[in-house]
Amino acid sequence: MKKTLLLVALLFIGISQVLAAPTYKSYHIKLKITDINDTIANHDTLIYLLHYYGKGRPTIFKLDSARIDKAGNAEFKSNDSAFTGGIYIMLLSNRRADFEFLLNKGDDMGITVNLGKLPDAVVFKNSPENERFEEYIGFLKDYSKGQEALKKELTNAKTKADTNVIRDKSIAQAKKLTNYRRDYMKNNPGTLLAGIFGGMEVPEVPEGPHFLADGVTKDSAFAYHYYKSHFWDGFNFQDDRMIYTPLYDQKLEEYFSKLVVPVPDSMNHEADMILKKAKGTKDVFHYSLWWLTRNAENSKVMGMDEAFVYLVENYYMKGDAFWLKPDELSKYLERAQKIAPNVIGNLAPEIKVPNVVTKKEESLLGSKGKYTIVVFYSPSCGHCQHEIPALDSVYNEVLKAKGVKIFTVATEGEEKAITDFITKNKLESWTNTWNPDHTSDYHSKYDVYSTPTIYLLDEKKIIRGKRLDHTNIAGLVEMLEKKEKDKNKAKK
Repeated sequence: MKKTLLLVALLFIGISQVLAAPTYKSYHIKLKITDINDTIANHDTLIYLLHYYGKGRPTIFKLDSARIDKAGNAEFKSNDSAFTGGIYIMLLSNRRADFEFLLNKGDDMGITVNLGKLPDAVVFKNSPENERFEEYIGFLKDYSKGQEALKKELTNAKTKADTNVIRDKSIAQAKKLTNYRRDYMKNNPGTLLAGIFGGMEVPEVPEGPHFLADGVTKDSAFAYHYYKSHFWDGFNFQDDRMIYTPLYDQKLEEYFSKLVVPVPDSMNHEADMILKKAKGTKDVFHYSLWWLTRNAENSKVMGMDEAFVYLVENYYMKGDAFWLKPDELSKYLERAQKIAPNVIGNLAPEIKVPNVVTKKEESLLGSKGKYTIVVFYSPSCGHCQHEIPALDSVYNEVLKAKGVKIFTVATEGEEKAITDFITKNKLESWTNTWNPDHTSDYHSKYDVYSTPTIYLLDEKKIIRGKRLDHTNIAGLVEMLEKKEKDKNKAKK
């Protein structure tokens, strides 16, 4: 009996200790605002804990909130296992003051802040990394002051020699900043700030002349290839904390808009490279696949929808988009299925519809012409009423002589409205069709979700251009003809 009572007593003591001193697996932050009476008129207010996700401001998200008491105290605590560290933001609910700090999983820290003296006057307890972060912020302030001073000197420079001296000073200051970050990474490996500094690294192209393999010809593209091949050297794709900083989206934007050739093959290759590096992570992989898909889908570059289809077929259809619900995933699959038949380089899908004038069935694949322009339009569409006459002008001035034919499909409208449109715009030389019985599924075959939608096919009815208009179709035909001539010359 005594043993039993002793065990119960020990158990009770253990439980009491756990309840008295809880440990937080995610984060525990005690905040103290020292100037509460000066900065917050109504003490019954909230302060928010916000985070980044891939992008910088203003794209920030709320994670948590706490109420500030009359003494200026607030407390944040969480045991959420899904929490990921990064750069976090404290923001008053009245949006009058905010500051950034570093937060890692498992952090248990105190923060004392004077809101009226921000961005200074933030003191951390039990957070050595934030103390180092504050030191870096101080270094940045001095660096910025130095750069501003050099800018003023530059405006007063009177000779080229003066300018060169000032620029040398600026380069030397920038080198100090780079060295500061690199020394930090060397001395604090694996820390959040070291990871951020690594992601901020910019490739330094070696100076001096560079030559091709023959050792004689100068390599004019050396700087581009070096910079591109080393662009991601410092970024840790296996650290999900990097997504909770305003860093990754900016790097993706620079890489794909300035360094990657905007053609599907290149985009697919680079997407595979990025996703391979991010494989096994949760947030980095998620953000990478989302960004790459959105970039391909929204691209203004003709033919980039092929990259969208590639990503859906090779990642979404294989279960890699783990964050999507079944109904959300189905939308990606349906979109890719609509686009896949009409990507550039594929044989155009057949369309068999009656001629609006002769009533005879017309076959798109059976039509003759060195090139065929396929136009989906509506006679009541305001944009069509401008685009079709403009296309006809280009056709008569340039394209007709090149053996180009035009095959139109009226997507809606009564017969009289269609024939009146044809007559008014003098389009009788075109092959004009419609679909009165709704037997053709050209909408899905050609992804016609708006009008006008214009495609260019070659003599073999291979799709060579899509989503075109009167401003670019002649240039595309000229480019295709030049390619054909160059190809024929190479054969001789």
